[in-house]
Amino acid sequence: MAVQQISRIRREYNEWVADETREDYALRYAPRSFRKWSITRVGHTAFGGASFLALEAIGAAIALKYGFANALAAIACVALVVFVTGLPISYYAARYKLDMDLLTRGAGFGYMGSTLTSLVYAGFTFIFFALETAILASALQLVLPLPLPLLYIVCALAIVPLVARGVTLISRLQAWTQPLWLVLLVLPFAAMAWHEPQLYAAFAAEVRRSGGLDMLLFGGATTVAFSLVVQIGEQVDYLRFLPERTRANRWSWWAAVVLAGPGWIIPGALKMMGGAFLAWLMWGCTRISTAGAGEKIGANL
Repeated sequence: MAVQQISRIRREYNEWVADETREDYALRYAPRSFRKWSITRVGHTAFGGASFLALEAIGAAIALKYGFANALAAIACVALVVFVTGLPISYYAARYKLDMDLLTRGAGFGYMGSTLTSLVYAGFTFIFFALETAILASALQLVLPLPLPLLYIVCALAIVPLVARGVTLISRLQAWTQPLWLVLLVLPFAAMAWHEPQLYAAFAAEVRRSGGLDMLLFGGATTVAFSLVVQIGEQVDYLRFLPERTRANRWSWWAAVVLAGPGWIIPGALKMMGGAFLAWLMWGCTRISTAGAGEKIGANL
């Protein structure tokens, strides 16, 4: 009987395929055998999807371009639409353990519809991945004397070994970094409320002073913010791993579906509003600095 020869490359490939944590069923259906995490663990992991810094950047950008009143109205409108549209998607993904591709196909859009959905979701992911890389690299350049292009490369490649391990590693990472993230998120606004509480009243006065709602500017702001609708695809990727709903866990199951599904837009909207506030603060500081420089030049003349 001939002895089967297995090459080293084939052996390494078989070991890689056997290691489920290398993929974590990144696409399609999440089987029961792999749904090993608790409802709380999956919910925390999915809730971490709202941590991306582009939210503050989007809020600041639309506030400066379209006005603070129009920006805040657009954020509230988009938040409502995202929550209403994301709730049924999250429910069916958590109930049937399907990703956006299969949900689209099952909703009657067919193979072509699911392909286009995957294309849109992939484009959204790459765009926001690039934005997050740019934001993180710019922040690191403030403390590291390295060229910005090099920091772009480092920040882009650092995520690869993390996502290669799928939900297994991401859930562990979220478990111990999420409390730190929440503290760092709230700390700047709490510090301003403690030391300069009048800033929030001044911001509210600026919103009122900016005039009523301009429908053209409001539409422009909502157009930018509506790009966040696609974020539900990432939330669905996590919710697929929820355990089965039972009579014993139905309340916690529903809480995870709502809060970690469409509920991501609640902290997301607050972060966009926070970005608008920070943009107003920097805008005011720039105006004061410019006015002070002008007064100084005038005095010298």
